[in-house]
Amino acid sequence: MVKQVANKNEAEGSSTALEMNVNAIKAVAGAVQGTIGPKGLDTMLVDQFGDVVITNDGLTILNLMEVNHPAAKMLINIAKAQQEEVGDGTTTATIMAGELVNEGLNQVRQGVPVAKVIEGLRKGSKKTLELIKENSRQIQGLNDPVLHKIALVAGREYEDIANLVVEAAQMVGKEKLEEPSFKLADTIKAIEGAENQVFLGVILNRERINKQMPKSFEDNVKILIIDDALEPEEIEDEALATEAGFNKYLQIREEFKNNIFKIIDLGVNVVLVDRGVDDLAEEILHDAGIMVVSRVAHRELNNAAEHTGAKMIKRTGLKKSLQDIEKNIGFAQKVYEDEKLEHIRILKGKGKPIATIIVSASTKEVVGERERIAKDAASAVQASVRGGYVPGGGSIELALARDMEQLQKDMKGMGAFGVKCVVAALKRPFLQIVANAGFNPLEKLGDVTQAQVEQKINSLAIDCEGGQVTDMLEIGVVDPTLVKMHALKAASEVAEAILRIDTIIRKKETREITETN
Repeated sequence: MVKQVANKNEAEGSSTALEMNVNAIKAVAGAVQGTIGPKGLDTMLVDQFGDVVITNDGLTILNLMEVNHPAAKMLINIAKAQQEEVGDGTTTATIMAGELVNEGLNQVRQGVPVAKVIEGLRKGSKKTLELIKENSRQIQGLNDPVLHKIALVAGREYEDIANLVVEAAQMVGKEKLEEPSFKLADTIKAIEGAENQVFLGVILNRERINKQMPKSFEDNVKILIIDDALEPEEIEDEALATEAGFNKYLQIREEFKNNIFKIIDLGVNVVLVDRGVDDLAEEILHDAGIMVVSRVAHRELNNAAEHTGAKMIKRTGLKKSLQDIEKNIGFAQKVYEDEKLEHIRILKGKGKPIATIIVSASTKEVVGERERIAKDAASAVQASVRGGYVPGGGSIELALARDMEQLQKDMKGMGAFGVKCVVAALKRPFLQIVANAGFNPLEKLGDVTQAQVEQKINSLAIDCEGGQVTDMLEIGVVDPTLVKMHALKAASEVAEAILRIDTIIRKKETREITETN
């Protein structure tokens, strides 16, 4: 069987394929490395129409940058998985992946078999993950001052955002923060012209379907949530052309009308609908003084149901008895439409506590960036509650790099060269943070390494303000343990995948394959 290769260069062997992939990975890592650390700078992304996005957020840069190389796309997908899992650390994961594959290529060039590099990489990564966990410290309740420091670091030193996030975490409670399906970051909304605010409740980014409907209710507000269209069942046009079909249509409309009156009989104040609302239903509910909100995003419906204690029903659920329908109704202290900000607020529901964070933004240009910063802070806080924290600034990685250097010395065989890749990757975040702060990274690496060894303190790194060796725990530079662990895990996975690629083959076009068959 003959391999079909993309071009002459791709046929020259695995070394060429590896170099091509490593160069692509390094290019992606280079696009975000300047953003890491307290002195990291912004990146401007411009499209063909001149639209501009200015951001310091690694994932946003990766999502918006133009990428064609498959290896680069692999790295971006890993970064997205990192964001989905813990909500932060994508820049660290990307930078570490770049260093892993670069050092892996160096070892291969020196004659180390790829299989041995991967063997050492796996062993070093596994041991490092164990050591990170061993060095982790636990949050002592939601009033622990460390939580604010974590929010401040992840929130790029925005004091107002850190305060909002910690207050929201305290509102929802530890039990809610530890739920796998709950993401504190999803409760954040940056709104132009709004004021910073945290409240117990949810926001629906919709308005009343009719401005003549009541715009607010207070005290034991009854809420019915319909995860469907509030419309009668449809009849095909062919059936309507017959007398029997038309009579069926009239019967369905009458039954639908009776079901709408059930909502009124139950004393419901607010009806939230997933899809559209029939004109007849709108008219009846309007006359009854009921607020109706249609086409609400499904995630927002879920939040409203959870917060109010309501159970979502389909339109067919309205055929049930009043007693059965009543069991699905939720309650809140207040529901009102904010006409200036064009959304509905449901406050202090009787279900599970859900906090909403509104982040102010002076102009529409900064709305997205303010929201991204707040989401990073919220993700970091939640990750710390779930898994603890470690000293930041690259300090813990440098300490663990020394452990990996010792592991490398103790290992027999060529797998030790793979551990060297892990050592290089662990040092990389510190070196980049220091470089971004304007200091000589190699000089500061020597200073910190010496200080950590002499003082036996693994939390020492560089204060990016003055450049002196400082205890990160004392100045409040701390990172979530889970973010560190997932960053290394993600970087290791993509590095191994890249190193294992032996040959690059251009696939046939799908149409060409079909014609051949």
